[in-house]
This record gives sequence, structure tokens and C-alpha cells, in this order.
Amino acid sequence: MSFLSDLRVLYHIVAKPVRGKDHAARLESFYAGQAEAYDDFRRRLLLGREAMYQSIPVPQDGVWVDMGGGTGANLEPLAADLPRARKVYVVDLCDSLLAVAGKRIEARGWKNVAAVAADATTFRPNGDGLADVVTFSYSLTMIPDWFAALDNALAMLRPGGVIGITDFFVSRKYPAEGAVRHSWFTRSFWPLWFGADNVFLSPDHMPYLHRHFHPVRMEEHRAKVPYIPLIRVPYYTFVGRKRT
Repeated sequence: MSFLSDLRVLYHIVAKPVRGKDHAARLESFYAGQAEAYDDFRRRLLLGREAMYQSIPVPQDGVWVDMGGGTGANLEPLAADLPRARKVYVVDLCDSLLAVAGKRIEARGWKNVAAVAADATTFRPNGDGLADVVTFSYSLTMIPDWFAALDNALAMLRPGGVIGITDFFVSRKYPAEGAVRHSWFTRSFWPLWFGADNVFLSPDHMPYLHRHFHPVRMEEHRAKVPYIPLIRVPYYTFVGRKRT
């Protein structure tokens, strides 16, 4: 992608006002003008996604739900194994991103993948409404009722099912033993910076996940923000199994 494409994305991230009467309308306001350039820019910003998806085996004849899956790019690392699944759902509320996902699904010939316009707090797969894998890639911070989305994922997963999440976060002021403790600047600056775009960093994601899922993989890192030198934004990767 060109520098001009990056500028267009940065304009929507930093300067363009986000408007809308509900969450779906605000997502469309934010993403509509950058949907086509979305994947290349986010590939350099949203780290940890590919490793997280590759760490979760595609369930044989199972169901995988990618919540807030946007353009469907999250599935690219799984392309060779996707035929093993009975059904894969890319769930999102943004029509512009889902349009890109639809083109990707058709171009890749993913017959068992569907792009669905739905709310992550209420969506359930067809049939028995259960899933073997539920993933959130940098989408949980964009869901106002993120706890409701996780409650829905917990209820949807079969016993022993897998949840995978990669997202931005800030630590609690006094995190659990062994967890990273961020500075006052980190805990204050990044929620303010992202909050302008209705991206809400939370110190409570991981405590919730540890309470409800058995951790299989847990990592905390920092990522460079394109064109913003020196400072790094914290992100985490969590893969867990539903407790039985």
C-alpha cells in the first residue's frame, strides 16, 4: 500500500469525527472510508493475530466463530485447514468491512465460510447454536458491552471449547501476581487516545478470562504504532479452554 493510503487510514483514525445513533452506525462511520486499505495498515499495527490463529487447530467438522471478523483477513493463516471445519462464521456489524470479507471468501473459494452481519453479544451459529472455537481479534475493545460478548461466547462454546483473543489493553493498577504492571502514563494515555475512536482499553479483560477459562496461552507485549515514534501500545494474547 502507498503512503497516501496510509494517510487516508490515519485521517479516519485520528481526525475524522465518528458519528452514528448506534454502535453499527458508528462502526460504519469509522470504517467506510478506509475499508479497502484496512488490512495492510492493521497488519503493521495489530500484532499477534496470525500467531494466535495458527495456535488454534481448526476443529474437524466443527464450528468456528470469528467475532468482529471484519474483512475476513484473520482466516488467511488458516486457509489450508479451513476445509476441515463444518462452518466458519465471520461476524461483524460493519457492512463496509463485511463487503470486503465477501469478496475475499468468493475469491478464495471458501465454501464453508459465511460473512454475517450480527451483534457479538447475541449471535449464535445455525443449528444447535454451539461452537467449538470463538475468536476475537482486536474486536473486544470495540464492543461496548464486551462482558456481554464474552458471556455469549462462554455460553456458545461446547464443553472444552476454545476461546482466542488478541487485543490492546492496560493493566490494573495492582494486577495479579506475575502479570505486567503498566505505568501511570500507559494506563492513562492509551485509553484516552483510543477512546476518541470508540476503542475502549480495559484492565478487566484478562481477570474475566482467567476466571472463566483455563489458560492455554497467555502473553503480554507492546506494539509500535505506525508513524508514531518512541511509544508502544500494550497488547495481549489469550487462548483458553472452557472449564468443564
